[in-house]
Parts: sequence; structure tokens; C-alpha cells
Amino acid sequence: MYNFFNFDDSLLNQADEIENQCQNVFSNIESVSAYNQEKVLAAFIKNRITESDFAGSTGYGYGDKGREKLDKVFSDIFNSEDALVRHNFVCGTHAIATALFGILRPNDKIISITGRPYDTLTDIIGLDGCTKNFGSLKDFGVIYDEIDLLPTGKLDLETIAKKSNDAKVIYIQRSRGYSLRPSISITEIKKVIELIKNINKNSIVLIDNCYGEFIEKIEPTDVGADLIAGSLIKNPGGGIAKTGGYIAGRADLIELCAMRLTVPGIGREVGCTFNELRNMFLGIFLSPQATANALKTAVFAAKLFENMGYEVFPKFNEQRSDIIQAIKLGDKNKVIAFCKGIQKNSPIDSFVTPTPWDMPGYNNEVIMAAGAFTNGSSIELSADAPIREPFSVWLQGGLTYPTGKIGILSAAQELINL
Repeated sequence: MYNFFNFDDSLLNQADEIENQCQNVFSNIESVSAYNQEKVLAAFIKNRITESDFAGSTGYGYGDKGREKLDKVFSDIFNSEDALVRHNFVCGTHAIATALFGILRPNDKIISITGRPYDTLTDIIGLDGCTKNFGSLKDFGVIYDEIDLLPTGKLDLETIAKKSNDAKVIYIQRSRGYSLRPSISITEIKKVIELIKNINKNSIVLIDNCYGEFIEKIEPTDVGADLIAGSLIKNPGGGIAKTGGYIAGRADLIELCAMRLTVPGIGREVGCTFNELRNMFLGIFLSPQATANALKTAVFAAKLFENMGYEVFPKFNEQRSDIIQAIKLGDKNKVIAFCKGIQKNSPIDSFVTPTPWDMPGYNNEVIMAAGAFTNGSSIELSADAPIREPFSVWLQGGLTYPTGKIGILSAAQELINL
């Protein structure tokens, strides 16, 4: 590679060797991406997408054909009965919360079968001693329980079978979040859904699909998930969508979610789209390729930092079900240096030095590096970490593999320079 960034020669030589070692993994990623790209293209053609669908609307947004077609494109891609795709989902957590509040009622029970959910959901559920009357599920009388994963990181099927018979909602977080456990594969999701439905056919399986879209050839809704939800500034936005989120699944449940997003009795019939439709259409179209680039970046990072003596989760050649690469650095200063390196050679705000801060929704200081075209976009190369043991960093994204690789080498160089 051309060395515009003053990396050590030894680091560049190692990068060439690693790329050769990763070729079989890269080839598989590209094969899955090609399949998913065909699937996305077929959805566009089926729904007869035309330039006038990008026009958008104002005010109430009645009769917005582009908005309605975007829902259908997502529904076809995810093989679901219906979908709700809106720019006014402010983040993936908002989409998930809308689904939870849409389908749960007082005295209903929800069980998270992947252990404690991601940090931003704790106040939504009412966990961790949350006493503020913010309108959490707990405030509304929803009963919460959780089942930890096994020490291997796998689902505890025995305990799930014992405890899921009276649960209205079974919640699965597909990605690893701020943990070192494996992401949950579609094979595992299919197996546990079959188990749950045999015990309680009326239970609703809701999947937090953030970071997991287009990693495999099929999605949770292909194997029986009732609802999935995610963010458009992650995989399905392709680095183009400026904001937004989606919920896809059973039509009756999507209707309930739409009533929660707006108001009962109006639901999805309103909601202007301004000038955002083109970005959301183009984003989902480019998403399989953007996701593949993020995966290749993660694979390269896993092999490089493993060679440097750090524990990585997963290893470069292990099965993946999200785009996240966790690296256990073991030291606060190394976490900060790593994030500094990612930021240093980002296309946007390369001159900014990331520092830990009290980010809303998190229980610890968090450091985030994201020199992105869209604020907070984690399909673009980014790295973040709560400042707590075991002092690991979570890396994701990379709109192009060449620039993703440069970001990884930059982080490695900062660690070498410590």
C-alpha cells in the first residue's frame, strides 16, 4: 500500500501478510454480499421504485407513496409481512423501545434471553436501580426477567424452556454489545424460536437486529422472529441515510408499533418525509456492500491485533453474526490511544482528539472515535468503549475496505508508540 500516513515499515509488511491470510474469509464475505445485493435489487424491482418516490412530503405527510414503498422494500428484503421505516426514529434504541412499548401492556412479562441488554435499554426497561419516573416499562407495570448466556456464550436452552411459558415477549440481542460474548447466529436464533414456540405459540420473539443485517444470507424474520428492529445509521443505511430506523415483522404487530410511534388511531398514515427518502432508498441499496467492507475491516483488525498479542473476539476466521470486533486491551491508556488512532486518520474531524465523557444513556464514561460523514454512524469506521474493566474496545464499520484498513493500522501505530 502507499504510505501517506508514516506507518512503520514493519507494520505495513505485516498488513500485507495478514491480507494474504484473510483471503478465504474475504471471499466468503463477498459471496454473501453478492447474494444479499441481488435480494435487495429484486425488492426494488418488485416494488417499481421510480424517481418520483424520492420526492418526499411535508406537514402531515398524507399519501406519501415513497414512504409506503420504502416500507414494502424493507418488508420484502427481510421476508416479513410488513415494515415500518422512518427517519424520525432517532436511533436503534428508539426503534426497539417503540416496538416494546407498542406490544407490551401492564402485567405483561418480557424475558431477555441474552442476558443484560445493551446499556441504553436499561432506563427503558427500568433496570439498575433506576428510580426516576421517566416512563420506563417498569413504571407501566411490565414485568422483566433475564436469562444469562452460558459460560460458552451460547443460549441457555434448558432455562429458557423452563421460564418462557408465561412470557409475552422473548427478547434477543443479536450483537455482542459492550461484552466479549459471541454474537447470536441465525442458526441459534432459529433453534431457540422453535423451542419457544413449542412451549408458548403466542409468545412474541423480538430481535434487536442492530449490527446484524446482511451478515448472513438470511435474517431472523426468515426463521420465525415476530419482530426485528434496527438503526439506519448502522448496516441498513449503507452510510447514506442520515438518520432513522426500522421495525419489520408481523403485520398486526407493526400496526401496534406504528400507533406507538405516532398516536393511537393515526399510526402510520401520517409522518412527512421531507427530503430523506432518496437517502434511505439509496442507503438500503448500498447496504450489502457497505456491510461487506465493514466485515473485511473487522477481520483484518482481528488478525492484526491478535498478532500483536491482544485477545480478540471473534478471531479473524470465526463465524460472525454482527460487524463488531472486540479487542481486549487491558489498560485505560491503551483504549484511549486506540480510539485516538481511529480518529486520527478518519476523513472527518481527523484533528479531533477523542476523550472519555459522560454520554447520555450510559452508566460509565464512554470514549468514542467516529470521524464520520453522519454523526454517530457506526457503519462508518468507529470505535468506542466504556471506561471500565476489562478495558476493551469495540470496533465497527468501514464504508470502504482500504480506508477501514488505514484506520486499523493507525490504531495499531498509536499502541506501538505508547
